[in-house]
Amino acid sequence: MILYEYPFNERIRTYLRLEQLFRRLGELIQRSTALDHHYAIQTIFEIMDVASRADMKSDVLKDIERQKQLLNSYRGNPAISEEVLDGVIGQLEGCFAQLNERAGKTGQALTENDWLMSIRSRIGIPGGTCEFDLPAYYAWQHQPAPVRQADLHGWVSTLGPLAESIVLLMKMLRDSGSAQKVIAIGGQFQQTLPQGRTFQLLRLRMDAGLGLIPEISGNRLMLSVRLMRLGEDDRLHPAPEDAAFELTLCA
Repeated sequence: MILYEYPFNERIRTYLRLEQLFRRLGELIQRSTALDHHYAIQTIFEIMDVASRADMKSDVLKDIERQKQLLNSYRGNPAISEEVLDGVIGQLEGCFAQLNERAGKTGQALTENDWLMSIRSRIGIPGGTCEFDLPAYYAWQHQPAPVRQADLHGWVSTLGPLAESIVLLMKMLRDSGSAQKVIAIGGQFQQTLPQGRTFQLLRLRMDAGLGLIPEISGNRLMLSVRLMRLGEDDRLHPAPEDAAFELTLCA
């Protein structure tokens, strides 16, 4: 099964991008080759670029506070475990405190590292990090893997509070939806969204064996899915057959 996710607003789009970058960074740091660690550094710079929006930190803090208020409204509900509720609220409060105590934008501390910034200024240039351009970086790549990993962990620690907050918020958002089985008739599916609810994320799970690729579009009123198939000409073409998939709307 392949899971596709489609954000309904710019904030969730940014969260998804950061989540993907943090996941990639975690995998690259665990590896031992210098090439993997080169791309780990590149990923750190990508995270800094995405998270550099002036309102990024305040958006995350507001979302944490909103989720905390929502969970507190469940207190006294006999169907809700107070112990579990306290645990999740504690996680939210921990993320809020760690993120809030970081001064400035996410990754700002890294901009004061001249060595890293010299790499950042060259890494966007094709072949710009060759040994004759950045001999100090070339020497670092020849350090033992544990030394490089220790450095990477130190740099990533400044991004940790944002990463933990994004992961927790996205988990709670995904958990808010209920999956339903639907069928695209003739490769087309449309659904009017119920009024009174603002959905933020669509999740679509499809059997990989079908060889179909969903093109998703949506707004606060309606969503549309068109199923496509990659042809022999390496272009996407509409798939005319009926096909079933799993759809989840998360608010």
